[in-house]
Amino acid sequence: MNARSDGKPAVRPFGTEPSAGHLEIMRVLGRSERATSVVDQILVSVGTAIVESRLHPGDDLNSVELARMFQSSRTPVREALLTLEREGLVEINAHRRPRVRRLSLDEVRDIYELRSTLYALVSRRIVENATESELGTLRDLQHRLEQAADAGDVDRYFWLNVDFRNYEASIAGNRTVRRVLDGVGVRTLQLRHLSLSLPGRLGASVADHERLLRAYEDRDADLASALTQTLVRRGLAAIETSGWTGRGDS
Repeated sequence: MNARSDGKPAVRPFGTEPSAGHLEIMRVLGRSERATSVVDQILVSVGTAIVESRLHPGDDLNSVELARMFQSSRTPVREALLTLEREGLVEINAHRRPRVRRLSLDEVRDIYELRSTLYALVSRRIVENATESELGTLRDLQHRLEQAADAGDVDRYFWLNVDFRNYEASIAGNRTVRRVLDGVGVRTLQLRHLSLSLPGRLGASVADHERLLRAYEDRDADLASALTQTLVRRGLAAIETSGWTGRGDS
């Protein structure tokens, strides 16, 4: 398992103060926010490290090192990594160490196509259903996105962006759509973080969110639907033009 360039470990136990990333991964995986078990601690910490690109596609996941870090046996490590394998973040093959899974570009495109279609529906439902108070909450989130973009804080912007999208889904009120979006799992988070970390993406993203929010406030369902699809597709285009291959060599 690699350390970051600043010498800090890629995987960090979070103790009693889980980050926004830890909380979101626990939510998507259906885990308690308390995350008291060693298995939860390991899977959330490793999952967050993958999403935030502290671990990269192809990186080995050393079970002995993880067991030492979390002061556990290797059994909870295996259980946590098996959960992450089911979510599409980890590869486990016989006779070799588990490693961070490499996504193909075709798989990335499929995921973004699904998100584009579903969020178009979400945006229409927001125009139809959102109260002024709910739109005010989205406006508050937009202000915080602007602050994070101005500061160039990719991680903070990313998790605020996740909050924005999650709140949109809750306003839309379509539980089936919400379940499908969550079902895509943490693979989506990994890709979204990657896209936003590319040069120039924070400024473009915050401007796109501002246009989308104005469409909500104007109650323009057609425009909101088109804008949210454009927003998602631009994220995909950023990945495609970056030279990313899913092999950790971009």
